[in-house]
Amino acid sequence: MRSSVDFSVINTFIFDIDGTLTDGRVAYLDDGQVIKFFNHHDMHWMKMALRAGLKVGVISGCDDQANRHLVRLLNLSFAYLGATDKIAAFEELVEKEQLEVRQCLYLGDDVVDLPVIRRAGIGVAVADAVDELDDFADFRTRASGGNGAVKEVIVRVLKAKDLYNMAMERYRR
Repeated sequence: MRSSVDFSVINTFIFDIDGTLTDGRVAYLDDGQVIKFFNHHDMHWMKMALRAGLKVGVISGCDDQANRHLVRLLNLSFAYLGATDKIAAFEELVEKEQLEVRQCLYLGDDVVDLPVIRRAGIGVAVADAVDELDDFADFRTRASGGNGAVKEVIVRVLKAKDLYNMAMERYRR
């Protein structure tokens, strides 16, 4: 992992979902519906990043009702669900949205995230990510997936870009 990471260049957050926005557990109801638990703090800080003018979205190998609902609920900038090839989805996103790779932060938890972690400007592993990411991630969060890792990286970027106080202003009135 790099000792120095410049979070101030980031203008786009890209998050894996299962194991990153959730703790990785999945429950299936008798009718096949999926139950996942998303961290409310992570979700709120995603909205705060959007209000601060940053792009926020997801690339997930899973396309289920829970993930689609999250995308709609938060009105994310972009979503690639059912992305069996995450690096292809990332490259498509960069081209479609005309993003600079160096300004993209990707947060993931497993080996399927490795290609994007390596390619993104800043590649981050959640605290409880698999060890195989350590040689390639620029940073590992203190918080685990589904337990504040998303909030942690958003706060780091907002502070590095001097946007934190502006984002907090509406709550300090």
